[in-house]
Amino acid sequence: MALNFHQLHIFHTVAEKGSFSHAAQALHMTQPAVTMQVQSLEDYFGTKLFVRSTKRVELTEAGRALLPFASRSISLMKETDAGMAKFTHMLEGRLHLGASLTVGEYVLPRLLGPFSQEFPNISVSMKVINTKQILEEVLNHQLTFGLVEAEVHHPDVHAEPVLSDELTLIVPKNHPLAAQETIRVPDLLPYSFVLREQGSGTRRVMEEELVRAGCELSSLKIVMELGSTGAVKSAVEAGLGISVISQSSVKHETALGVLVAKQVEGVSFARSFHAIYLGSTLLPISAVTFLSFLRERDLSQWL
Repeated sequence: MALNFHQLHIFHTVAEKGSFSHAAQALHMTQPAVTMQVQSLEDYFGTKLFVRSTKRVELTEAGRALLPFASRSISLMKETDAGMAKFTHMLEGRLHLGASLTVGEYVLPRLLGPFSQEFPNISVSMKVINTKQILEEVLNHQLTFGLVEAEVHHPDVHAEPVLSDELTLIVPKNHPLAAQETIRVPDLLPYSFVLREQGSGTRRVMEEELVRAGCELSSLKIVMELGSTGAVKSAVEAGLGISVISQSSVKHETALGVLVAKQVEGVSFARSFHAIYLGSTLLPISAVTFLSFLRERDLSQWL
């Protein structure tokens, strides 16, 4: 029997999860299949790699010695996929991803065309939901990876920035703030706000930056919470309030003059869109290719 990467990946996942059953869930395998692969690895080395107990498994001395080699092999495999992604123009496959609302509605549609031209044999399926839902579906193995608007902190999830974005204040064209040259945070407080729902990455970024600038969130007059950026724009255009949303989502409305985008002095709503996926997951080459496309291309020509 020859040593193979698949067995090292399974071994590493069992060590990371501390459980054969949890590793099986993370790897989309049955528990007996995980156990069999670990046993094959133990047969190959001629030594036990885990001490099994009723509650969890622990590494033996040999297992502890093998773990850093397994970690390096996984890192090398990820680097190999990333390095080769630029050459996989004839790659065939299906790319299934989740995207939070701003990314999915206003950013990715402008990029999927150029991506499909470069990689015509990869078909794309995109599920558009909010950041909180994407995290839940990644953790529950319903999504392989997602692109979200706010940084995610979870011990089982790897997050990396892949796109830059900036939020902006939007007001109706006849609003008093539309003609005001300099706008500071206190200038916003007398006016009603129309915001995205709790759990939205846009909402979280806005709130975190306002708090950093010394604003008490309880002082905001929130009159409406809506489940999509399009609904927020329509409500602001109708004069129901002001809002803070992605610059990329209001290019059309500001060009037409129905909404006015303004900067707020002393705050920076700059942010990154993050790719998130389970740390134990080796992404399919179609996903690696797409993320490499986002990282390495000059996207400004399309956004």
